[in-house]
Amino acid sequence: MAEQAQPFVHLKVHSAYSLLEGALTIQKLAALARADGAPALALTDSNNLFGALEFSETLSEAGIQPIVGLTLSLTFAAERETAAPGGELNRTRADGRIALLAKDADGYANLMRLSTEAYFAASETGEVVSSIADLAARAEGLIALTGGLEGPIDTALADGNPELARTRIEALHAIFGDRLYVELQRHGLPQQRAVEPLLLNLAYDLDLPIVATNEPYFASPDDFEAHDALICIAEGSYVAVDDRRRLSPEHYFKTSEEMRRLFADLPEALDNTIEIARRCNLVDAVACPRRRIRRDAQRIRWPQFFKARDGAVDVADVE
Repeated sequence: MAEQAQPFVHLKVHSAYSLLEGALTIQKLAALARADGAPALALTDSNNLFGALEFSETLSEAGIQPIVGLTLSLTFAAERETAAPGGELNRTRADGRIALLAKDADGYANLMRLSTEAYFAASETGEVVSSIADLAARAEGLIALTGGLEGPIDTALADGNPELARTRIEALHAIFGDRLYVELQRHGLPQQRAVEPLLLNLAYDLDLPIVATNEPYFASPDDFEAHDALICIAEGSYVAVDDRRRLSPEHYFKTSEEMRRLFADLPEALDNTIEIARRCNLVDAVACPRRRIRRDAQRIRWPQFFKARDGAVDVADVE
């Protein structure tokens, strides 16, 4: 019997609801996932849940398990600053962005609270950002990924500050316990190559699981130049400017086979995408019609050699 292919689930994906950042419609995401035979897919738009309902309904209709999440801008400052002396606004800067996935209805409720509180506070702080204290108070039912290239751990390591990186990851570990995963990305960028060994050392030293993500913003490499122009529009910059935010042509929706080849040397990082998907059992909280999930779940095929944590049930087992 032929050996079963190593599975992969995209757990960090941006849609067009990541405003002036993502270029994938929900319908396009569903089509890409279905063409790839994906059993599940996560949506992690930047600081918002605007697409959660459309995503949940569209994915369930396609027979794919929807995983609702967001990418949260996070500061490790004790609390947000508001007004400086003289009444000038103090902008609270994010230390990086982490991905949060709703494991259950409590997790989804906490995603809504975190997003709402961050947007309300932005009128005073000048930036949509959550504090580590906010996150600790709203962590129940959530699975956290450390954020990849733009995460607070990677950025500290890239800045040559491993002590700060360790302090931050220990703070996240204290909040999430076994619901924290060290996120690895491979887009061929020098910064990623430089920090990956350091990330792996941190993960193994602290006995934390690793997980592979690709964080797609667009459908194919051909879309990169148009997407790069979108990033410039969002930042009021120009394509020719060197000192600005840049992604890469590799931030596209890779197939499972492409991700298997990319992380062939770290099979546990692939395994954990399935483990995380199976830990997420959100069904009714996003007003997703249960009948649709029951009908289409027959087409979801999970590898039999994976066992869910937390007593989780497979989507196909939902009554």
